[in-house]
Amino acid sequence: MGFEKAGAEQKLQQQELECLRLEAYENSRLYKEKVRAVHDKNIKRREFRPGELVLIYNSRLRLMPDKLRSRWEGPYRVEKAEPYGVFHLSHPSSPTILKVNGHCLKLYHGEKIKDSKELEILLLEDPPTEVD
Repeated sequence: MGFEKAGAEQKLQQQELECLRLEAYENSRLYKEKVRAVHDKNIKRREFRPGELVLIYNSRLRLMPDKLRSRWEGPYRVEKAEPYGVFHLSHPSSPTILKVNGHCLKLYHGEKIKDSKELEILLLEDPPTEVD
């Protein structure tokens, strides 16, 4: 008679364990859905129109960090926007066209580049010193 009671109790324990396991799976699924919703809500959709000026993130500088060096290159002009975030960019001083993913870009808020494709270079000079 003791074996039958022990067998019945073991079956109850297995059922309880299975219920706890299913509840844990359900809680995990709900948690993942909530985290996914928060993550998707915070993703910024980057849309650039042709003619806008953008900067490109230089990922190579992350591997060899220079403290005072900017990780953004540019400005580049958006020539064409393709679906799924692919942008065709051109630099004013070169005729080549770059294909870049939109996640590596940000809008350039500096002054507008002239259409003459000439860049003005300013050299910094030391201030004149007074000779006694």
